[in-house]
Amino acid sequence: MLLDTASLYFRAYFGVPDSVRAPDGTPVNAVRGLLDFIDRLVKDHRPDHLVACMDADWRPQWRVDLIPSYKAHRVAEERPAGPDEEEIPDTLSPQVPVIEAVLDALGIARVGVAGYEADDVIGTYTARATGPVDIVTGDRDLYQLVDDARGVRVLYPVKGVGTLNLTDEAALREKYGVDGRGYADLALLRGDPSDGLPGVAGIGEKTAAKLLAEFGDLAGIRAAVDDPNAKLTPSQRRRLTEAGPYLDVAPKVVRVAGDVPLPDVATALPHAPRDAAKLDALAARWGLGGSLQRLLTTLAA
Repeated sequence: MLLDTASLYFRAYFGVPDSVRAPDGTPVNAVRGLLDFIDRLVKDHRPDHLVACMDADWRPQWRVDLIPSYKAHRVAEERPAGPDEEEIPDTLSPQVPVIEAVLDALGIARVGVAGYEADDVIGTYTARATGPVDIVTGDRDLYQLVDDARGVRVLYPVKGVGTLNLTDEAALREKYGVDGRGYADLALLRGDPSDGLPGVAGIGEKTAAKLLAEFGDLAGIRAAVDDPNAKLTPSQRRRLTEAGPYLDVAPKVVRVAGDVPLPDVATALPHAPRDAAKLDALAARWGLGGSLQRLLTTLAA
């Protein structure tokens, strides 16, 4: 089981009231909410291995170099010497180090790699997996990894994690008209304002799906642009031609990496804390209460 950790703690932050606080009054709604999420996921799905995948760089420079608008609207502060600071709520950012410390004390693998997003870490673990993989994320970008033959599916939270949309290839074909491999091409054609991806003007989701059904993939669509006999309307041909420079670089930006240099960490689901003393101190300092105790009981079982 691979967790898109930021996606989940953002959901926890907005889904759990900020009246959930530490003894000193500091909000810990994202911390406790994430622990409750993990508890429910482990109870319901019983993974053998669990990795909390992190954004070591939420907006990698190599993606920005290709498409400068990539996530540009989320930048709170530009930093020449390192990753730009992402705009996140004031009371969430202080909770992230607490989340990291608690996961480490529990012994739940936490992996982020410099220069890469959590999506890329997830993509690489998925590529290396020898058995089924459940990816837990509220980000549709990871639908591109869905692969029935390899048992790779996405668990997409609808409300908390008690209600999850289990996304396999049948679900993708029903909703988008593509399989996992086709989803990245669909996404880059239609664009995604939330990621600053412009897409191809005039090509929405339904048109993109029809083009992919007709021509197979992005390469097939681009070949059709140069084929006067291909079934493209004049406006589609013109728009795809004009979007050529974008389409040259978009695949590398949109497709998750599968070759991230992952650290050598133990990913087996822990049954007891790695550092019980530190965990006790964190629980007392931040008032983690029943959320942590429930997860510890679930892990022990």
